[in-house]
Amino acid sequence: MARWCYRHRLVVLLLWVGALFGLGFPATTAGTDYANVFSLPDTDSKKAYDLMEKAFPARAGDTDTVVWKVDDGSVRDQDVRSRIQPALDEMARMKGVGGVTGPYAGDRGAGAATQISGDGRIAYAQITFTKQADAVPKELVQDVLDTAQRAEQGGLEVELGGQAIQRVQEPPTGLAEMVGLAAAAVVLFLAFGSLFAMLLPLAVAVFGVGMGLFSTQLLSHVTDIPDLAPLLSSLIGLGVGIDYALFIVTRHRKGVLRGQDPEESAVTALNTSGRAVLFAGGTVCIALAGMLVTNLRFLDGVVIGTSVTVVLSVLAATTLLPALLGFLGVRVLSRGQRRRLAATGPEPEKTSGLTARWSVNVQHRPRRIAALALVVMAVLALPVLSLRLGATDQGNDDASTTTRKAYDLLAEGFGPGFNGPLQVVVAGGDTTALVRGIKDTPGVAQVAALPPARGVTIIQVVPTTSPQSEETDTLIDRLRDDVVPHAGVSAHVGGVTAVSKDFATITGDRLPLFIATIIGLGFLLLMVAFRSLVVPLTAAVMNLVAAAASFGVLTAVFQWGWGLELLGLGKEGPINAFLPVIMLSLLFGLSMDYQVFLVSRMHEEWVHTKDNARAVRVGLAETGRVINSAALIMVCVFLAFVLSGDSGAAMAGVGLAAAVALDAFILRTALVPAAMHLLGDSNWWLPAGLEKRLPHLAVEPKEEAPGAVTAHGEGPASVVHGLVRDTAGDPVEGATVSLLTKGGRQLDRVTSLADGSYILAVPAPGTYLLSTTAPSYASRARQVTIAADPLVFDVELAEGEMDAVN
Repeated sequence: MARWCYRHRLVVLLLWVGALFGLGFPATTAGTDYANVFSLPDTDSKKAYDLMEKAFPARAGDTDTVVWKVDDGSVRDQDVRSRIQPALDEMARMKGVGGVTGPYAGDRGAGAATQISGDGRIAYAQITFTKQADAVPKELVQDVLDTAQRAEQGGLEVELGGQAIQRVQEPPTGLAEMVGLAAAAVVLFLAFGSLFAMLLPLAVAVFGVGMGLFSTQLLSHVTDIPDLAPLLSSLIGLGVGIDYALFIVTRHRKGVLRGQDPEESAVTALNTSGRAVLFAGGTVCIALAGMLVTNLRFLDGVVIGTSVTVVLSVLAATTLLPALLGFLGVRVLSRGQRRRLAATGPEPEKTSGLTARWSVNVQHRPRRIAALALVVMAVLALPVLSLRLGATDQGNDDASTTTRKAYDLLAEGFGPGFNGPLQVVVAGGDTTALVRGIKDTPGVAQVAALPPARGVTIIQVVPTTSPQSEETDTLIDRLRDDVVPHAGVSAHVGGVTAVSKDFATITGDRLPLFIATIIGLGFLLLMVAFRSLVVPLTAAVMNLVAAAASFGVLTAVFQWGWGLELLGLGKEGPINAFLPVIMLSLLFGLSMDYQVFLVSRMHEEWVHTKDNARAVRVGLAETGRVINSAALIMVCVFLAFVLSGDSGAAMAGVGLAAAVALDAFILRTALVPAAMHLLGDSNWWLPAGLEKRLPHLAVEPKEEAPGAVTAHGEGPASVVHGLVRDTAGDPVEGATVSLLTKGGRQLDRVTSLADGSYILAVPAPGTYLLSTTAPSYASRARQVTIAADPLVFDVELAEGEMDAVN
């Protein structure tokens, strides 16, 4: 497939462009129909909601709030009323506003007093739009905002709150994605040194994410998809799209530098790194699908949106990318690399520098490095012991926003619990005893029973504490467990605050099953892929360590408030209840990516040499840099979602950035290889009985048969021979010289003699890899093309660098 896409690159590119515009036009025309459906069956808040929906059909539109405060005097003063009332009247006349309920209308009598604080300094009015918040035009909301704030003068503060108002405060759509792409472009340019090579992963990510978002937008018309889904789809799609393309382009560039024809190099890259990308993409989708075991309908739409985007990103990396590589040819290299290639010819890829030195350091000090990494992760994980799940609201917005100021004014004038009242819904019976019992309950500030409808009575309960406080959760439990049963009526406690509490409780209860599911699936996949019990067990433990540390960072930042002001992320509060499930799914999928790329190279070396220390050292040295580059790109993309204007996406972005950074820079770079050095050959242990029963899943390309590697057709056997010498020209005795297929299958191996000479049998003419290793010397690997006649090939070994054996 890669070869076909390479050769028919114009057709492939046109198909992708056509598909992008073909999805984009109907998606843009149809618009969005996102729906936040919280289905919590068998919960008290769900029963309360069902009764309220039956007796009091919900209003058609969104209700927002205008709040004003005077520094001196009272909001009842004529000069204040003369400024506020005309503004309210103007809003009521706007097309799209269903009505405005304020405290000044003369026919409201004593009822209006409930909208003025006890000290007379704060009042509010409610604005009801004719549509839900997502459907209200932003121009209308901006007109309402401007009209209200024009009444603001010296000594009079006017603020607005509500979902529709919050929408106009959000940064421009796509800002987070553009910032993330710009940061990724900088990292890619530094990694590749080539503008064209830098653009390849970005193009793949744009096509994958663009088609994923258009698909999600269309699917929102046929199924319930929450408005958080497109943000999370962009977040994960940009990350995996850029990373997957990065792995393939890196492998392709290595092939071109080593003298391969660009087409052959692209095919080889897709047959090696492309396979790993397919496997990694599959693990991400499996991890996302693990959210379904929680049976939370809210997350079903998230699974659909993110999975579609990941699948399309993988498809773009495996079809569009080889076509783009065909357009570039050798221009995938930087100008300097192309000049050196033309002047000096192909060179073996060298894994030298920091990654090689670090790999050797890990091999020499595995206990010390493993202990240090564990201490760092344990310290970062400590805050998770105080993790509290809940829901964010406008009280967590940045202090400079009007929604946060309105929230604080309402809390100041009417009590902290005013922003999250409870509804006790009673189905028939006398509510007198229940109202009296609620009034006498500690933690209750106000109680008011509304007139019954269709046999259902709603009792509004305003707590003395804020919606996010633990005391409010305790009050809900007290009402359900003690007050309602003692009143002798059938009643249920509902409202937004109660729903959030029930959602957090259910999520916490189902989290162990969810974690067991994704960890178990990951264990099985890695066991089948790498034919080992220890490697997947190590990966499972590392995933749990990474999750604990990343949630520790999340708790310290968003729950304890460390650095929130610096990041401009508002006020501390509980962690969104849905976030652990989403974060664990994405973290599991992304960490599996790095585990696959790291261990597949180690496994390849182990199969060829049966030397665990060498396998781990070479695997880390050759993949460490690209894994760290990929992780740095993901961190940049995820952190950019702090600018999204959505608190849930910002929280997910910070959490995932921390998780990826810890996973790549500490676990995969230090703890995993150190642990594998300590475990030795047992890393690759699998019982013989289990080996026979397991299916074969090829993450690495299938080994070529000797006859399949010939470049000159079938022919007689031949030999390659020569001398192994050091940089001073002295012979190297005891060096191991191996002849390998291009896929890495060993064909012959010998040891050099005292004069440094060696001779290897060649099964047929073709292109092979010649690998040379010796104690105290660097490894060397070079492609050799052997015809029917013997080939003389001398090898020079040097100290201080490690060359790739690939």
